[in-house]
Amino acid sequence: MAELNFFVGVIGNIISILMFLSPMDTFVRIIKKKSTEDFSSMPYICTLLNSSLWTYYGIIKEGEYLVATVNGFGVFVQIIYILLFLLYAPKTIKIKSAIMAGILDVGVLGAAILTSEIALKGETRTNAVGVMGAGLNILMYASPLAAMKTVVTTKSVEYMPFFLSFFFFLNGGVWLFYAFLVRDVILGVPNGSGFVLGAMQLILYCIYRNGKSSSKHVSKQGLEEGSQYNEHLISHPQLS
Repeated sequence: MAELNFFVGVIGNIISILMFLSPMDTFVRIIKKKSTEDFSSMPYICTLLNSSLWTYYGIIKEGEYLVATVNGFGVFVQIIYILLFLLYAPKTIKIKSAIMAGILDVGVLGAAILTSEIALKGETRTNAVGVMGAGLNILMYASPLAAMKTVVTTKSVEYMPFFLSFFFFLNGGVWLFYAFLVRDVILGVPNGSGFVLGAMQLILYCIYRNGKSSSKHVSKQGLEEGSQYNEHLISHPQLS
């Protein structure tokens, strides 16, 4: 059983790395067009917070070096994604994205680490950080919900990258299985949520994958809304 647990954990880490890298096509497109178009910043901001907290969890819990290393890699990748997004986003969205990143990835993360270091010790601290990480996993997996709404509205999957949805589904499924093997509820609940939400995104993709490109429609709509209300922030593993 120990060998199976280790094998599934290694597979989970490989899938987690692939999930971290899955948005690369999106950012190649952003760089080429020098525009973030209607892509979302929230999945990357949420994933950075999630990966940072799980890196901390892997550091403070004995024997969880795989958790720390894979999520440390995730932190590095998400920082690059966010910097690229801020570089090419319109001014209003850039400001809102930067504020959200500051609140979540600096403020919330700093408060969580500081509180756990000062107020909690030993296993209590580890469990508390694990629970916070589980909650953030659910937030990360739910972050593409706005993109799902866009898919239904425009009947196009242009702004819901397939590989991000696919690896959310795959990552959630593998870590859910691992959680079952090791009887870890804290790990199982958020990844079960990721498995379900990833499946929903893939179902939407299958339904609307032949839809026409929505670039012109969405861009026109964005300009009209921007003139009246200003541009708004549009809202990808864990990894445990």
